[in-house]
Amino acid sequence: MTMKSENIDYLYPSWMFRREDESPDSEFYAEPRLVVHVDEYAIWDIGQYLGKVLPENGFILDLLSSWRSHLPAGFRSSRVVGLGMNAFEMENNPHLDQYVIHDVNIDPILPFHDATFDAVLLTVSIQYLIKPVQVFREVNRILKPSGGFHVVYSNRMFPTKAVLIWRESDDLGHSRLVSSYLLRSAGWEDIATKYISKPRGFYTDPVYVVAANKVNYG
Repeated sequence: MTMKSENIDYLYPSWMFRREDESPDSEFYAEPRLVVHVDEYAIWDIGQYLGKVLPENGFILDLLSSWRSHLPAGFRSSRVVGLGMNAFEMENNPHLDQYVIHDVNIDPILPFHDATFDAVLLTVSIQYLIKPVQVFREVNRILKPSGGFHVVYSNRMFPTKAVLIWRESDDLGHSRLVSSYLLRSAGWEDIATKYISKPRGFYTDPVYVVAANKVNYG
């Protein structure tokens, strides 16, 4: 099945997905950035969450991948594929078995067959999607029935590449926005927002998840 390439984000005002830096993403991500984008406590919280929700020995896609997938130590999967923009970063990702260079902001069609993956992760990168509904529909297509989609985010970003609506929203607004992408893209059930940061008595980067499962019509 191939999704048509017309703009299906038309229900959102066009200004929502504007960015300060509209230069090609291939230029912005050409230089490897071997840095983490949330603090060590947030990384631990993400790993603990993923270790609980991802299927053991599953086929996993790390969407908008880089040099870390934030999977917990000892996580067992049959295969993890990364899709991102920088080959050097993904070559240095210890969790990836394979990677694909693909710019979803130019072409939201994901280069995978229908019903391929058991789960898809999108970790601390949702703010950079300019065609989120199209990408979410594609995620639904490549997931197996009942497969999980986990959108993990915090409040840190590359501000010049984040879309305007994300920069102008707070944490609650972000959860509503991601939930709306799921609702508009259709084919999802059990949509839920979760705050997964552990209480520590001092500030750490907050971590939220909007998760959903592909509807199983069988």
